[in-house]
Amino acid sequence: MTSVKEQEAIRKLMVFLQEWDSAHKVARSRILDNFIKSNDGKTEPELELEFSQGASLFLARLTAWLRMTYTYSTCLNRLLKSVGIFLSAASGRRYLTEFLEIGGVSILLEILGLNHLKEEDKRESVKLLHLVADAGRKYKELICESYGVRSLAEFLATSKSAEAQEDAQVLLDSLGRGNPKYQNQVYKGLIAVLPCASPRAQQLALQTLRVMQDMVGEAPSVLVEPVLGVLCSVHLEVQYEAIQLLKALMAHEVRPALLKGLVALLTPPRKKAFTFCNKTAKDPTALCLREPMLVYIQQAAAAKVIGVLAKESAEVAEELIQLEVVHGLMVAVGNLDYVASQRHASISLEYFVHTFPIVEECVKKALGHTLFQRFMDSPETWYTKLDPVQAEELASNTVDIPRDIARMQ
Repeated sequence: MTSVKEQEAIRKLMVFLQEWDSAHKVARSRILDNFIKSNDGKTEPELELEFSQGASLFLARLTAWLRMTYTYSTCLNRLLKSVGIFLSAASGRRYLTEFLEIGGVSILLEILGLNHLKEEDKRESVKLLHLVADAGRKYKELICESYGVRSLAEFLATSKSAEAQEDAQVLLDSLGRGNPKYQNQVYKGLIAVLPCASPRAQQLALQTLRVMQDMVGEAPSVLVEPVLGVLCSVHLEVQYEAIQLLKALMAHEVRPALLKGLVALLTPPRKKAFTFCNKTAKDPTALCLREPMLVYIQQAAAAKVIGVLAKESAEVAEELIQLEVVHGLMVAVGNLDYVASQRHASISLEYFVHTFPIVEECVKKALGHTLFQRFMDSPETWYTKLDPVQAEELASNTVDIPRDIARMQ
């Protein structure tokens, strides 16, 4: 037989639930505000005490309203925060089970794909997904089985909020750990982010790929083009993360394809040297450098990366020589249209010249005694004094180091 105190508590719960059931949007919004303010951080026993052992009855109402209204944002942020109080409650695993039974994960993932919803609502959705993932491996698998990796990767790539992007990246990182069944799916989802227009998303994706590399093992060949593609980014933080990932990938089977791609970037097709904007119909002298500038940025970054990788491994340096990197670096030094290409190529070329006698011999022969001496005296500035004829000779050089000799060196 229940005590008078217990009966009073049950009566209060029933009054509260009836108030919720009969309330409209404004009143429910007020109820949610009070609930969040009073119960944030409470444990499962504390919530049950607050609701006279009937907390699940309120959670059921929250999830039912969420399911009916999430597409048109009725108090969505407050509603998600309220559900989050239950999901984050210590010892509250049963709340998580109840939420999942109504298709909670699918709802949260759908919220991420609704363009008309606010970023703050989507961020709250990611936080709840993180609470689900933190519950263990089978919950991570549930998110992945619900096409969660694709939804999160798209959100990371398209979100305008740096904070929301970081939340998505942290969740993807979590899904990639302790989840062997879907580990490669997460890895490939991050690769798919690389061609996006957001430099912050590219940076975060590259960071996570590098962290996951040891867990994944061999990198897929589909990684080559996207990683080399981000080298055309004007954002140094993106290029930095790309270089760190490339260094990590040198220990894997994808290395030859990456090195071949890097060397190819040193010699972009000349037809891409200039392209015209729409304005050129009126003014043929108005050149647009959008496309070629990206090609030149990529060329400069490749020259820089090549120097970094060669200095870290003599074996890699030898492979690069066999891929005719010396020819490519000299082409880049002759690019009078982009000084960064000249600088990075010259610095990398200096390393090969100092390290491999055969390279020194071939470069000296191609440059001539005077120009070669200028290069040796000041590799970081000599290219600033190149005249157009000398630059053209560099750009059209025919240096060819026999592969067998390069390997012996």
